[in-house]
Amino acid sequence: MKTILITGGTGFLGSNLCIRLINEGHKVICVDNNYTGTLDNVASIKSHPNFTFIEHDITQPLNIDASIDQIYNLACPASPVHYQHKAALATINTCVQGAINMLELAKAKGARILQTSTSEVYGEPLEHPQTESYRGNVNPIGIRACYDEGKRLAETLFFEYYRNFNLDIKVVRIFNTYGPNMNPDDGRVVSNFICQAIRGTDITMYGDGSQTRSFCYVDDLIEVIVRMMNSQSGFTGPVNIGNPVEFTIKELAEKVIAMTGTKSKLIHEPLPQDDPTQRRPDISLAKAKLGWEPKVALAEGLAKTIEYFKSVQG
Repeated sequence: MKTILITGGTGFLGSNLCIRLINEGHKVICVDNNYTGTLDNVASIKSHPNFTFIEHDITQPLNIDASIDQIYNLACPASPVHYQHKAALATINTCVQGAINMLELAKAKGARILQTSTSEVYGEPLEHPQTESYRGNVNPIGIRACYDEGKRLAETLFFEYYRNFNLDIKVVRIFNTYGPNMNPDDGRVVSNFICQAIRGTDITMYGDGSQTRSFCYVDDLIEVIVRMMNSQSGFTGPVNIGNPVEFTIKELAEKVIAMTGTKSKLIHEPLPQDDPTQRRPDISLAKAKLGWEPKVALAEGLAKTIEYFKSVQG
């Protein structure tokens, strides 16, 4: 049994990770300010004797009396709806000061710490698919920069703590992920399409739908995050994690329409500023070092996600 702290623990990925680790018999300290997360996501384990919830914003130092073996740093709004506009400065602060505070906690506790970075560090990629050695093509002053550059700087901080203090770090770069516990109003493409289809409202497609994404089901992603955390010492990453099977946004919309049986119609809106036109991970490193590749096909994962959204939307 390990004592594991998870920031962003009531969010989409964090809650799924909390549930996984509790079911494995670990003690879990879930930390979140519930900006985009909700305690409903951890309702099934909230009363478990090994589960502790702390309402806290990691931009402020966190004092924990207990010993800690591992820290998963997942705290940060991950959808443009939540990290842009009024939340942009808070997003930067979470990425940067939040990372510093968690790195300092890991240093004080002698804990291993994993940073969930993002495929957004690649920006509008000029390399396809994206490998970990690709340095990206990010607009540092665009409306997405609060997140893109914030996550890039968080990676810098992790590697400086590794070099300067020999801190035991792990870094993963997450590509598009979907599944139960997604926020229905997060503005991400899978949740948008499914929720609009269930409600029978028009399905909003940005651009002509030719832009591509790869979609990884949450169970597959949680599996590889746990494998990375428990991988051999000295293997720091960064490691791309995601599903390398590529779909156009239009193909995704057509699948959702067919699977929900909705009467919704597709409508087109202008493509948002700096929205990447292509995104697909090269996961060769994850295969070689972690023995991992995703197992859940898009149709199977969408079916589970549609059922989840039907249950929470009545």
